[in-house]
Amino acid sequence: MKLAMIITESRYKEQLEVLLAQHGIEGFTEIPEVHGKGVSGLRMGSSAYPKTSTVIFTVVPREKMEELRHDLECMCDEACMSRTRMIAWDAEVVL
Repeated sequence: MKLAMIITESRYKEQLEVLLAQHGIEGFTEIPEVHGKGVSGLRMGSSAYPKTSTVIFTVVPREKMEELRHDLECMCDEACMSRTRMIAWDAEVVL
């Protein structure tokens, strides 16, 4: 299994939730309106820097990771892809 962390602009979160459902991924944890700084600039949710990001964590079977990555790329236009990252770690359910 893999633990996937997907970081994207908050305006793309609904599209991402639909994509996860299409892949049969029923559970996820979302951290909405995340503030920070990266290659796409400051995301502070303020009047000076109004945009925010969303972080979604989910567990994905190892064999579905490549398909999810591919479909995430297909879902996003060029602007979305420049502001979206998916990072994955090996995961083991221990409880």
